[in-house]
Amino acid sequence: MVAAPADAQPEDAPAPKPEVQPTKAPERQVSLDPKPALPPPPGRLTFDVDPIADGAIIAAALSFGFVVDAINSTGELRPQQIASNFDRSQLLAIDRGALSLTPSDAAAARANLGLFLGVGFAIADPILSGIREKNVQTGLADAFMYAEGMSLTFALTDIVKVAVRRPRPIAYAEAEEHRGDPSYSNADTDSSLSFFSLHASMTASIGATATYLAFTRSPHTARPWITLALATALSTFVSVERVRAGKHFPTDVIAGSVAGAGVGIVVPHLHRTDDIKQRRVWVGFAPANGYEGERGGTLRLSGTF
Repeated sequence: MVAAPADAQPEDAPAPKPEVQPTKAPERQVSLDPKPALPPPPGRLTFDVDPIADGAIIAAALSFGFVVDAINSTGELRPQQIASNFDRSQLLAIDRGALSLTPSDAAAARANLGLFLGVGFAIADPILSGIREKNVQTGLADAFMYAEGMSLTFALTDIVKVAVRRPRPIAYAEAEEHRGDPSYSNADTDSSLSFFSLHASMTASIGATATYLAFTRSPHTARPWITLALATALSTFVSVERVRAGKHFPTDVIAGSVAGAGVGIVVPHLHRTDDIKQRRVWVGFAPANGYEGERGGTLRLSGTF
């Protein structure tokens, strides 16, 4: 009998497992720097949101707007008083006709309905985008952009209302009825919050964001043009009904629509991936020797828009 070597294994013993070497991604073998994400498909734009930063902006804007509304509801802000010798000819020609309209509660209700339709679309559109793109992050990004645009529009409108304190058309009509009455005084804070219209600004902001996203996500299709037409029609309808309700002058709803549309366009534009990855504005300061050795510096501001 031949003795087995000392290091021999029994026939029924399990074979030793080969030692597995940990694998590393090729890019990790050469650099620890973070690698850029894959670019989007050609011809497509993507949007980036920061839940913390954008959430803070939304919360701050909404908080500011609600606080201003709460202060206005107390009546502590004295409304602007209309001069006893006021004449309609002092108004802009486009606004004079608003004083001749009979305030309509039905028009006010229709304007509220139009605003609710716009808000409802702002809730539904991100869900539809996520379904079309088959990507939950797409829906969340759209939801953040809608919420941010609406909250900033809300805060901006309240700031302007309190700063301007323009009397509503119904306040002018009431002042004309009490012309010559020295004891008359307007005490309703809301009656001097005409400029500019929150209904118009909010509807226009939602419509502008919807149109921007439609042109970006579905170019070369009928969808963006349909969205633009419906958004314009809804914004116009709400604006006209607010004037017919006696709540605003035409210039109030025009200014509100322009301001809201501006916010609704700027917010998604600043969230475009290609804009985020480049430095939009750069400010720099460098020391420099001035005349006869005097110390000084140069300040440089540059940017791409």
